[in-house]
Amino acid sequence: MAVLAQARAEEIEQGLRAVMDPVDYVELRAPETGLVMLRGRIGGDGAAFNLGEATVTRVAVQIASGEVGIAYVLGRDQKKARLSAVCDALWQSKRYRNVLERCVLAPIRTRVDAERNRQRAQTAATRVDFFTLVRGED
Repeated sequence: MAVLAQARAEEIEQGLRAVMDPVDYVELRAPETGLVMLRGRIGGDGAAFNLGEATVTRVAVQIASGEVGIAYVLGRDQKKARLSAVCDALWQSKRYRNVLERCVLAPIRTRVDAERNRQRAQTAATRVDFFTLVRGED
């Protein structure tokens, strides 16, 4: 699901077409958009505090073979939430797991890794190394 969180709805949809077209599923819970409270901790492990709220969309689907998929997606993209839930259900089926990995998840991982590497290269190009000169005084 971490890979799907970084995906675009179009990427997931394109990959799912390669897995099975059309994907036969029933919505158990239609897409719903709501708020969740984001919590943080002072210093990473200190006292908890409410950082703010974030919009999420949730969906539950069941594919024809009986597996149930659930997705919570940051934001209001109902299409992405629905497709992510379908991927979750397909992942639970041994029949579809390998093809889902190859056709949906691997291309998304490749794109995300390429974007990360490009960002690292841009950041490294602007790196400044500071050093201190010794003045010769004790």
